[in-house]
Amino acid sequence: MAELSRPVFLSYASQDAEPALRICEALRVSGIEVWFDQSELRGGDIWDQKIRREIRDCALFIPIISQHTQERLEGYFRREWKLAIERTLDMAEQKHFLMPVVIDSTGDRDAIVPDLFRAVQWTRLPAGETTPAFVDRIKRLLSPETATAIRPFAKPQAGSEGTNRRSVRAAWSLTRKLLIALAMSILAAAVFFAINRVWIRKPATASPTVAAGGAAFSPPPHSVAVLPFINMSGDQEQEYFSEGLTEELLNSLVEISGLQVAARTSAFSFQGKDTDLGTIAHKLNVGAILEGSVRRSGHTVRITAQLINAVTGFHLWSRAYDRDLGDVLALQTEIATAVAEALKVTLLGDVSAKIELGGTRNPAAFDAYLRGLKLARTVTTREECRAPVDALTEAIRLDSDYALAYASRSWIVWECASHYSGDWIQQGIDAGVRTDAQRAIALAPTLAEGHVALGALEAGLLNLSAADADCARALAEAPNNDQALYECSRLAGWLGHVDASILAARRGAALDPLNRLSHRALGDTLRAAHRYQEAIAAYQDSIAMDPEHSAEAYARRGLSYFLAGDLTQAQSSCEAKPDYYESWVCQAVIYQRLGRPDAAAAALARLVRLGGDASAYQYVEIYAQWGKRAAALEWLEKARRLGDPGLIYLKTDPLMDTLREESRFQTVMHELKFPN
Repeated sequence: MAELSRPVFLSYASQDAEPALRICEALRVSGIEVWFDQSELRGGDIWDQKIRREIRDCALFIPIISQHTQERLEGYFRREWKLAIERTLDMAEQKHFLMPVVIDSTGDRDAIVPDLFRAVQWTRLPAGETTPAFVDRIKRLLSPETATAIRPFAKPQAGSEGTNRRSVRAAWSLTRKLLIALAMSILAAAVFFAINRVWIRKPATASPTVAAGGAAFSPPPHSVAVLPFINMSGDQEQEYFSEGLTEELLNSLVEISGLQVAARTSAFSFQGKDTDLGTIAHKLNVGAILEGSVRRSGHTVRITAQLINAVTGFHLWSRAYDRDLGDVLALQTEIATAVAEALKVTLLGDVSAKIELGGTRNPAAFDAYLRGLKLARTVTTREECRAPVDALTEAIRLDSDYALAYASRSWIVWECASHYSGDWIQQGIDAGVRTDAQRAIALAPTLAEGHVALGALEAGLLNLSAADADCARALAEAPNNDQALYECSRLAGWLGHVDASILAARRGAALDPLNRLSHRALGDTLRAAHRYQEAIAAYQDSIAMDPEHSAEAYARRGLSYFLAGDLTQAQSSCEAKPDYYESWVCQAVIYQRLGRPDAAAAALARLVRLGGDASAYQYVEIYAQWGKRAAALEWLEKARRLGDPGLIYLKTDPLMDTLREESRFQTVMHELKFPN
């Protein structure tokens, strides 16, 4: 026994910690060494080498079975069980290694456990109350004779070669029978889930092969979602790094032709939630899920990744990587390539060139870039705009050829300039935005992010043909880029490219099904196409994702109801978020149609007080619907003089249909030079 690192490995669900501790203490009092993990490691990195080593080297594996292990089909203990089974199948004397212990009334026939657990005798210790007979049995199993028989990786003793061969043949016979039985079970749909859910990381709510409506779950081939990798650095401040690295890996997979990758917002929506992989796969409509962990120490990083078949629940591939941060670009390529090969995707062209495009090999620059991205996602005020810009500026200072950092800074500065005002946002900010975007494109001409950033600027400045060209280039280079799909689908709708806009928006919603913005973008394209009922449904999907933060979708759904002729529903939707400026536009239009001119005027007055001349385009919409053409045309011409970015909607805005025959309207349309 002294030669063994940990004679007994005690595996338990976290809810069974108290009875497990009773068993542990009873064994330790008797002089038996026990591995009993109560650290934060449980539930963390499932491939942690310490746990794997302890299971590999222990002489006896005791899985504690209870109602909790039946209800909680996730958990670290399930991974420990799997590792124990893998080791058992490699051993000649399986019966001495596994010793299941039941601590409640859970029956052995109905228990959700691996088949090998049923092949050995179970012990019942209610509430973990350990008997002397149980302790004596453990001691006998750990006796030198038995321990020698079950030592892993033991070399044959002289004269025992024939015995060992017979043992190996017996072990292989058992293994083969188990594999055949497993294959037959997979073919039986009624039995499939009971077997499959043993290996699923988190509790399943329904069979992973059956969708909520009862239809068979059939995700697109070669589809995958990347869940946020767990930060194992022991420092909450490093969360930005693990999240950012996950996002970069996700973007790497997007670059591989033939892979359909769920977008970041949808995949990251499960972060911190105890959701089973089957449910995640159904909601994202993917056939595989990539998850893992990141442990950073200085300029080195350890990444553990595993790919799981979301339909069967079985592992397709897993590996751990230890690298210097300067090698992260190559590491992204290596992992993405391994995932693609595991999913049987044919790799075309120079994959590394696509994945590493626009990146950096400077560890400090990479760190600053990830910090900038994280900070940008939390911006809600003008004061918060500075931090992400400063971080990206630092990344560029450290690596002046970092194309992705230029593209991101261009995008973020323009977004902040469009939505907020402040001392650091000066007149002429567009010059810096353009310089950054063009620098990104010069460094990496096929980088979609650079073209999206430049296209957003051109659209905001009403350079419509240039914006259209940038979007076309972005989608050509990265047809599955969620940012490009979101921005360019809406632009195409406003420019009158109906089929292309709806196709891109539907693609975006399919890749980012849990992102309210992707569904809102689809609603925008459908409303621009005068397909109001479909637009209403898309806006409703957007609202369902996040009712609290969907003021825009409520207002636009209300206008769609209005255009479809349903004034009751229109009023209800426009009043849902009464303090939002788009709601005031909606209310002004609807109240007038309902014969409530005073309420309509009050809604317009609120908009005027808030926006002044900056809301010129919205005044055109309102006056056009009120039938006041002269006022509408005056504000339209003023909006043109001011360069109001809202004019980008003019070609397809249904609220403007009453003005289209007016010569003054046509003059403005001609000046804007909408592309064909």
